[in-house]
Amino acid sequence: GWMDAVKVVARSLGEVDTANTAYYQQNAERYVAQLAKLDDYARQALSSIPKDRRVLITAHDAFNYFGRAYGIDVRGIQGISTESEAGVADINKLVDFLVERKIPAIFVESSVSDRNIKALVEGGKSRGHAVRIGGQLFSDAMGKPGTYEGTYLGMIDHNVTTIARALGGQAPERGLNGKLAAPKEAK
Repeated sequence: GWMDAVKVVARSLGEVDTANTAYYQQNAERYVAQLAKLDDYARQALSSIPKDRRVLITAHDAFNYFGRAYGIDVRGIQGISTESEAGVADINKLVDFLVERKIPAIFVESSVSDRNIKALVEGGKSRGHAVRIGGQLFSDAMGKPGTYEGTYLGMIDHNVTTIARALGGQAPERGLNGKLAAPKEAK
C-alpha cells in the first residue's frame, strides 16, 4: 500500500543523496505514522455508519478500492446514459435500491459531471424518498494545491468525513485533524 511506497521512496532518495539519508528516513516514518492514524480514523468513522447505510453511490466507480478497504458497498453510475433505454433502466434500478435501503445521501465528485446523480435525487423524490447530495468527494483529483484537501492526507480525511457524516456516522465536522475547510451547505 501507500505505506510501502513511502518507505521505498525514502530509501531510494537516501541512496541517491546519502548526506540526507536520516532526514528522508525520519520524514518517511512521520508520514507513515500520519497514514496509520488516518487509516484508524477512517475505520472508526466509517464503521459508525449504520450497517444498512454503508453504501457509497457516486457518479463513477473510482471508489471500489476504498470500499473494499473499509467495508463500504460502492455503486457507481458511470457509463449509464439517461438518453438510452438501458441507461434509464439502470438509473431506475439504482433508484429502487436507494428507496429500498433508505439511503439518505449520494455523492458528487469534483472531476465528474453531476447530471446522473441529480437524476437519482429526482427519481428518489418521485417515489417519496428524500435522498440528498451528501457532499463533493475527491476521486480523480485532489483539492486545490496549497490547501489541506490538496494533499493525499487531506483528500482522504475530507472524503471519509464527508461520507461518514452524510450517511449517519460519527465524524468531527472539520475532520481528523480539524484542518478541513468548513463544509459548504449542500444544494
